[in-house]
Amino acid sequence: MKKAGIVICNYNKVDKVLECIQCILESKFQDFDLFVVDNASTDGAPEAIRQRFGEKVRLIVNTENLGGSGGFNTGLRAAYKEGYPYLMCVDNDAMLDENAVGSLYDFLECHQEVGMAGSKIYHLEQPDYIQQYGQKIDFDYFCTEVPHLNMLEDGTMPDFLYVDSVAACSLMVRRTTIDKIGFMPEENFLYWDDTEWCYRCNQAGMKVASVGTSKALHAMGAKAETVNTFPTYYAWRNWISFFAKYTPEESKERMAEAFLGSIFEVVYAGLHKGEKNKVRTVMLAYDDAIHRVTGKAGENRIFELDKNYEPFIRLFKSSKKFYLDRGEFPILSGKIHDLPEKLGLEVEWVERPYKGVKTISFCENIFKEEDLSLSKVYIDIDECILQDENDVLDVINFNYSKRSFIFAQKPVFMQMLKK
Repeated sequence: MKKAGIVICNYNKVDKVLECIQCILESKFQDFDLFVVDNASTDGAPEAIRQRFGEKVRLIVNTENLGGSGGFNTGLRAAYKEGYPYLMCVDNDAMLDENAVGSLYDFLECHQEVGMAGSKIYHLEQPDYIQQYGQKIDFDYFCTEVPHLNMLEDGTMPDFLYVDSVAACSLMVRRTTIDKIGFMPEENFLYWDDTEWCYRCNQAGMKVASVGTSKALHAMGAKAETVNTFPTYYAWRNWISFFAKYTPEESKERMAEAFLGSIFEVVYAGLHKGEKNKVRTVMLAYDDAIHRVTGKAGENRIFELDKNYEPFIRLFKSSKKFYLDRGEFPILSGKIHDLPEKLGLEVEWVERPYKGVKTISFCENIFKEEDLSLSKVYIDIDECILQDENDVLDVINFNYSKRSFIFAQKPVFMQMLKK
């Protein structure tokens, strides 16, 4: 009997999953069997896996997409039946170091108090920087925090951390842990399933650890909207559902206010930008969360992106010369610098501000901006623009509108929480 059963869950990432499999097969630790679960991919992944790896992997092909949790559980259940003392989850776009698997195994062997252990995750695009090294679940602000997020690897971080959760991107779990808490919660379909699984592990009296000697690269942006609001729906619905389920009774009113405030900010920003589909998705995700709708998204929940460039077109047509006050937002400022060319517009960027030049500055949130003089244009991290009198009115009305939204929605939220 091998020591571990490793499960990769794949959906429509044929090139990535082939790389992922190859990395695992090249591990120094070889006492494992590798299961690959394909979630009804349409890009030829099952055929490519069979052709390249043959009997080196145990391929399971689902007839429908069961989501991340359903896909992982398909493989975990198959591996569990084989009797392995350890099981492991690996994302299809994770590239594991040759010591990653063995380090997790050795750590769990030496730390009997730990029920699950995860790798130290680095950005695939910037492999010297941390993407995740453990995660804290914050019941004060109803969010999660990642220690050492985006920090440069300088060798000074702890060898391991006891944490609230680790990512299923590269996670090893004891068989005995599954005996106590079950498999990954499937009701989420996607996102927050690994967080909840780890939380249940801690609740059952077993620790969760991030192990620094187990290293993996992982692509960033999995939850970013690129085509439609698919990631937005699951991220919001399952985020709300998690805290609705696990927040202590005495904190639920404060939790409701926090979520309603966050929902309002997305709604207000979306309406300000003229991008309504994300607003629709977030409100429907909220409604499904408080009505305990789980699993795969129902109809009319996910919409095509309706990116509206009209405010930027007006901005770049309002002047011939612009100065970018980049400040602390180099990535955003770089994106805005390249936008006129993308829109087919010609502007001149100058090195310093002077009379006749329009200054563009950047901020976290235009609706909290105190400078309403319109002496410069502000663009925030959500790409909301403060450039004219109508935008000023939106900023002025923000706080009152937010209070009104929370006041109107809070009784509904609290009533559904009680149910």
